[in-house]
Amino acid sequence: MTARDSLPCNWRIGGLHGTTELPETTELPDLSISDEKLCFIIAKAREFDGKEGDSDPDSGSNETDDGGADVLEDKPGDSVQPELVAFINSLDEEEQITLVALAWLGRGTYDVTEWDEALSTARSEHNKRTAQYLLGLPMLGDYLEEGLDAFGLSCTDYDPALR
Repeated sequence: MTARDSLPCNWRIGGLHGTTELPETTELPDLSISDEKLCFIIAKAREFDGKEGDSDPDSGSNETDDGGADVLEDKPGDSVQPELVAFINSLDEEEQITLVALAWLGRGTYDVTEWDEALSTARSEHNKRTAQYLLGLPMLGDYLEEGLDAFGLSCTDYDPALR
């Protein structure tokens, strides 16, 4: 049995941007974080990345009339950022290290062949501010997804509503 045969149900060979063919002998890395957690973080990071400044703080109109556009504004009391910070902070150290290394892989700081080096660097630089660091990356959701894509994996079947 190859690593491909033991992928969790929502991991799929072939990313969002075409198919990455991995040789049969290539072992998929142990990402040290469950697929459910990783896909949840990607989904929430995309929500967070899509937020913009509050352009109409005194809006009194009906959401339906506005086409729901206010959902994209970062309003006081919005739970996306605190939820994402709390979730990342609840991860154990190895999960946080993997998350940072995957983001670096996705943004091009490291190549898939340098995965061990990315993990080593993330481990040596790990501190208690992982969530703040990651949320400071302007395209975190994209970076994590691209990191997965580098290994031929994706979260295309993940539905955060089922969490």
